[in-house]
Amino acid sequence: MSSLPLDGVTVVALEQAVAAPLATRNLADLGARVIKVEKVDGGDFAREYDHVVHGTGAHFVWLNRGKESLAVDLKTAEGRAVVRRLVDAADVFVQNLAPGAAARLGLGAEELRRDHPELVVVDMSGFGPGGPLADRKSYDMLIQAESGLISITGTPETPVKTGIPTADIASGMYCAQAVLAALVRRARTGEGAAVEVTMLEATVEWLGHALYTQMHTGSQPPRMGLGHAAIAPYDAYPTEDGQVLIGVQNDSGWRTLVTDVLGAPELADDPRFATNVQRVRNRELCDAEVTVRTARWKTADLDARLAAAGIPAAQIKDVAQVVDHPQLKARERWRTVGTEHAPAQALLPPATFADVEAAMGDVPALGQHTLALLVESGLEPEAARDAIRRGVARQADPPGPR
Repeated sequence: MSSLPLDGVTVVALEQAVAAPLATRNLADLGARVIKVEKVDGGDFAREYDHVVHGTGAHFVWLNRGKESLAVDLKTAEGRAVVRRLVDAADVFVQNLAPGAAARLGLGAEELRRDHPELVVVDMSGFGPGGPLADRKSYDMLIQAESGLISITGTPETPVKTGIPTADIASGMYCAQAVLAALVRRARTGEGAAVEVTMLEATVEWLGHALYTQMHTGSQPPRMGLGHAAIAPYDAYPTEDGQVLIGVQNDSGWRTLVTDVLGAPELADDPRFATNVQRVRNRELCDAEVTVRTARWKTADLDARLAAAGIPAAQIKDVAQVVDHPQLKARERWRTVGTEHAPAQALLPPATFADVEAAMGDVPALGQHTLALLVESGLEPEAARDAIRRGVARQADPPGPR
């Protein structure tokens, strides 16, 4: 059996909510040992967003499998010393506390890397140090607003935020990417890194073509609902018993759609629709021509015809259908992980290695690994148990069996 890519790498994470936990969960799935530092009084507040997964929050189960939980009071010098000793022995330190909080705890990037030049330190924040927004609260919805994402999401009448925490996910993925790049460079040079990742900058980067459209036309990209500002036909089209999403991205696809699927070959060379530029210019007419023909078909039949012709199309699935998605089942993407109270199903990470499967470890109870980590940090076992008795640290029972 091959080893996982990050076997032997230790990550200490002073993290909460979504962005940093997603980054370190990705590292844990790749084989890294991730030590999650939590507050003794409640831990990561994402644990209590809800209790839908056998009494544990859905966000927390999603983001924290495969980690060790150390619950320690960082308001005490004793607790801070424990974490500092663990960081001193680690390869990577990731934190997304409030601006300046890590430095006040003696865990700032400058101090850590002065003592350990080989350490990779990642500071995650909403806006980054400096600038007028440096100290502002940075929840996902607020970043979606500041980044412009909300302005291009929704219908022409109603702006909306995305249904998932896009700003958190974007910054979490860039954090994981930066850690991997820093570790590759360290393997070559022996030098660690100090990295900053901000939610705002990650989300603005994800605006992609909308950002360039604004810069080079001076026009705000419109909210298109299910449509696409630069492509037509690209939307949901009615059927006899529902709707089908169709996305034609080139002129040959248009010809195939109208000739082989919709039975309207005369539209293929119609000068109003022959090129994507013309179809976008005449979007309402184009959509009307497609609509009158898709409405003649039952959803399943039209979906099958589109697939057979190679036209990009889909039916809108609700989340229950995704949980039971035949593609995920056929590819055996579901696994079982332990949680504090009962086992739960979890998806394998999207990147599949041919020779080794992702770690997919259990979701820890708050302070599940505290005693062992206190000892690992240099405390004698009795001193570690005394710290737990005094409330400097917290030890929990292990999660339920799989």
